[in-house]
Amino acid sequence: MIYTRTGDKGTTSLLDGTRIRKNNIRVESYGTIDELNSFLGFAKHFIKDAVIFERIHTIQKELFKVAAELADPSGKVYSPQLGNEEIQRLENWIDEYVEKMNPAPKFIVPGSSQDSGALHVARTICRRAERAMIELDETEPINSLVLKYVNRLSDVLYTFARYLEDEQELINVDEI
Repeated sequence: MIYTRTGDKGTTSLLDGTRIRKNNIRVESYGTIDELNSFLGFAKHFIKDAVIFERIHTIQKELFKVAAELADPSGKVYSPQLGNEEIQRLENWIDEYVEKMNPAPKFIVPGSSQDSGALHVARTICRRAERAMIELDETEPINSLVLKYVNRLSDVLYTFARYLEDEQELINVDEI
């Protein structure tokens, strides 16, 4: 059944069955990860580069792990599954694409193509998720590897978006 009526009074269940308010920063954290995952699913429809498409799909599957870990603070239902290997892979992807481009200027006007524009939006959603996770971590410590993964992920999304730009309109600091 899709509807349970258990959330009608503003609460939701974590994976271990604990009920919390829907506006709790923990729910905001994993909800924003869910939003990012959904937007990446949308963004894939604009990406013609097969390698980046597959890498985005891999990221989407890993985002379920991020959300699950955030939704199970006790670790009773879900054991952490992201680690240094996934973070290193993201760093390798960044290095691979940075090598293919000119050095990054301070600022680029995002979105000279649909695929890059969609990935820039995904990058900003990822940064918002990271901010929510940092706020959560201030009161309820979370796995530092999950924070690191999301931080690297925003860098990957930036790198992919920048690589896919049709043209790069640069903004100099003195123009701001």
